[in-house]
Amino acid sequence: MVRVPTEALEDVARRFALLGDPTRLRVLRELHQAGESTVSALAEAAGVSVANASQHLGRLALGGVVGRRRVGRTVVYRITEPAIDQLCAIVCASLSIETESASAADEPDADVS
Repeated sequence: MVRVPTEALEDVARRFALLGDPTRLRVLRELHQAGESTVSALAEAAGVSVANASQHLGRLALGGVVGRRRVGRTVVYRITEPAIDQLCAIVCASLSIETESASAADEPDADVS
């Protein structure tokens, strides 16, 4: 584990809290797949209202996870923190391993007569 200075732990906790909302994770997943997207497209893909998606994207932007740019009258969002993809991949892989282990533990032994 990287040794983080005590002063930086508040920032680390804020970043984890920012990612601790399932709706934000759905929006990020959709944004990861799209590369760039509008609020309305992300809202539809994530299954939330435009207002809800906009609020979550605003928080992610303030937290430095996503960036936005104007294209005409439309705002387009993109992930700007490359470590987010890596972090999500690590957590998802860990959960997948745990799920597989739990499933294997629940299966009856085939050798039992």
